[in-house]
Amino acid sequence: MFCSSPRMASGMQEKQYTPSLLSFFIYNPKFGPREGEEEKKILFYHPSEVEKNEKIRNVGLCEAIVQFTRTFCPRKPAKSLHTQKNRQFFLEPEENFWMVMVVRNPMIEKPNKDGKPPTVEYQEEDVFGRSQLCCPCPYLQIFNSTFNRAVETGGVELLIQKLEKFFYRYLQTIHLQSCDLLDVFGGISFLPLDKMTYLKIQSFVNKVEENLSLVKYTAFLYNDQLIWSGLEQDDMRILYKYLTTSLFPRHSEPELAGRDSPLRPEVMGNLLHYGRFLTGPATLKDPDAKFRFPKIFVNTEDRSEELHLIVYKAMSAAVCFMINASVELTREFCEQMDALVGPQLTLLASDICEQYNINRRISGPEKEPQFKFIYFNHMNLAEKSTIHMRKTAGASLSSVHPDLMKILGDINCDFARVDEDEEIIVKAMTDYWVVGKKSDQRELYVILNQKNANLIEVNDEVKRLCSTQFNNIFFLD
Repeated sequence: MFCSSPRMASGMQEKQYTPSLLSFFIYNPKFGPREGEEEKKILFYHPSEVEKNEKIRNVGLCEAIVQFTRTFCPRKPAKSLHTQKNRQFFLEPEENFWMVMVVRNPMIEKPNKDGKPPTVEYQEEDVFGRSQLCCPCPYLQIFNSTFNRAVETGGVELLIQKLEKFFYRYLQTIHLQSCDLLDVFGGISFLPLDKMTYLKIQSFVNKVEENLSLVKYTAFLYNDQLIWSGLEQDDMRILYKYLTTSLFPRHSEPELAGRDSPLRPEVMGNLLHYGRFLTGPATLKDPDAKFRFPKIFVNTEDRSEELHLIVYKAMSAAVCFMINASVELTREFCEQMDALVGPQLTLLASDICEQYNINRRISGPEKEPQFKFIYFNHMNLAEKSTIHMRKTAGASLSSVHPDLMKILGDINCDFARVDEDEEIIVKAMTDYWVVGKKSDQRELYVILNQKNANLIEVNDEVKRLCSTQFNNIFFLD
């Protein structure tokens, strides 16, 4: 189904249609090698109501495309197929397991005079769909382990059940019309802190892990920004996306500043605290509370380690505790964790909030800057954006025109084609300047609102930005 938004151009009304998901399916060609067994290849297909022969035909076409492209590059088969109306994306997350996403290209419907049918123009390059295809793979693995492990554990039937359960919910969260560069990067936003506050957090993590010996890994976040993590980088990247785009938005609450919270605190001894479990029991006071926590798999490339995921929050601070899944978590353990973590996390959240407010006062009043930027570091997955206003459960909301976001995507595609460091400067039709810099696995994208600037002035402005915002990061000139 299309979503449309009218816009005015040349005195006549146009209709702009956003990209939409036509189909998504997963297949393994080894599961139905003989004629008449083609349906066995299909492990998941959306929409499910599609007629069986059409499913088999679509899967067979994709299989043929992949095999055909292997003749040109055996190690790198097709990644995507572009047509005027649609775009197909192919991904092989594990050997012989293929995921395919078919997206209808966005289009503009222009009315004609004299009662003629409207003219349709397809915007073939305005799709960030592959980032959405890549996202569910690690997401799926962190909650369900690998495809092969599921088959080894319970056969193909178990794998099909897991895929249906996972993708039924996941596909509802896909918003192709709002995909942009942050979806491509899939990075982590880090919160910079002064040394003393950071040491307090480090001391808190060490104390909890010492007193609660069952805790194997810990991650600490504040306002959806990561401060500390004991997980491997790739595992933390997936968990961070789940927390910031799914779990936290579902449990949103009024922003709390300092210790004066409008919420009713829990009393533990002489200390007040505002801690609560985001996973597991909604409240410890309920005598019928269930102490079941979601399970995740980490280190999936080497060996899958199954863990309970406990997420505990106090004001704007959240801590993730990961415990071996073979351990049965009891009411007594959760009460012990609540008593230990709640008061300390409340104080830490207050300290971080105070420092955050001090830093904002030092930096001066907020005003609309002449530039906006996106930064991404491929080495530590750090991302920073002044273009995006906030994240929601389905999208990152940007504050710039979609045409400028498309230019950023085009520059990113150019960077992906070469390994060398480079810089690209574009003058947009709207008189904005767009600059992309790639240097030593770091990428910086800048949008400048300087209508009458020339190349030299734009270059000087970007240098100024690098010196003020990234003074400890080396960018090649």
